[in-house]
Amino acid sequence: MQKPIIAMPMGDPAGVGPEIIVKSLNLPEIYETCRPLVIGDVSVLEQAMTFCGIKLAVRRVEGPQDGKYEFGMIDVIDLNNVDVKELQIGKVQALSGRAAFEYIKKSIDLAMSKEVDALATTPINKESLKAAHVNYIGHTEILEDLSTTKNPLTMFQVFDLRVFFLTRHVSLRRACELVTTESMYEFIHRCAKALEVLGVKNPRLAVAGLNPHSGEHGLFGDEEVREIEPAIAKAQADGVNVVGPVAADSVFHFALKGRYDAVLSLYHDQGHIATKMVDFERTISITNNMPFLRTSVDHGTALDIAGTGKVSEVSMVEAIKLAAQYAPNFNKH
Repeated sequence: MQKPIIAMPMGDPAGVGPEIIVKSLNLPEIYETCRPLVIGDVSVLEQAMTFCGIKLAVRRVEGPQDGKYEFGMIDVIDLNNVDVKELQIGKVQALSGRAAFEYIKKSIDLAMSKEVDALATTPINKESLKAAHVNYIGHTEILEDLSTTKNPLTMFQVFDLRVFFLTRHVSLRRACELVTTESMYEFIHRCAKALEVLGVKNPRLAVAGLNPHSGEHGLFGDEEVREIEPAIAKAQADGVNVVGPVAADSVFHFALKGRYDAVLSLYHDQGHIATKMVDFERTISITNNMPFLRTSVDHGTALDIAGTGKVSEVSMVEAIKLAAQYAPNFNKH
């Protein structure tokens, strides 16, 4: 079986995206797991190599089928949309926002037409998008709209710890209000299905408690008794392998050790803190419930160090490897 083609949109050309790409593709292990294809601008990639002290050849290709995918040479679909003389490394600018959007759009087109097997995305900058009059806040919104997907499902993974998020960018007060039997029940089913699509058979899902010690049967809050336990019981009756609520101070540890295949976190920081404390750089975002698989680094454009060659490629390497690992099972579905 051929290795999957992983498309990598180059991200904001004024940020660290080009640097983490060339650093990642300077590692033979990437080519052992997949066929990496960059969607970007050759002149920017060559500039990034000078920043990083890397010497790799670059091959312009018209499409994924033209790539040779050999270590030592980067296959690139060159959109040729950046004048490096005008590019200000480390600065917010419309030029970068427009280019970054065009890389993502091209990658989505390739994924939707099944010419590539998955995307591994690099950072973009919200301010640069705004300066370019690109009417999206970030990656997720672009992916959701251009793939005509409703409610893409985000999962974080670091080593063997997988975490879903019932709520994300809302206040803590609002997150508590959104913990209802109905929302929990639907989300448990969505998480179980997403794990199956990724190739996890009969996934074991644990729901994190909302209150300290999962509320101690109502002593420290009644959300567990009133909303969470009924949702879990209802999902169990449907045949879902789900348990909980398990106290949040221990459930992530147990999952990391293999007791559970994934944890359903109930609010943003509950899951983010757990994964990033395990290994900040290796925490990868995976977007499910779309027509194609997408993984992403979980860091920003790092404009303060762009152009210095100091950025670590570890997160990008992990994103590419996870995309290659999950793509075959994902695409079967």
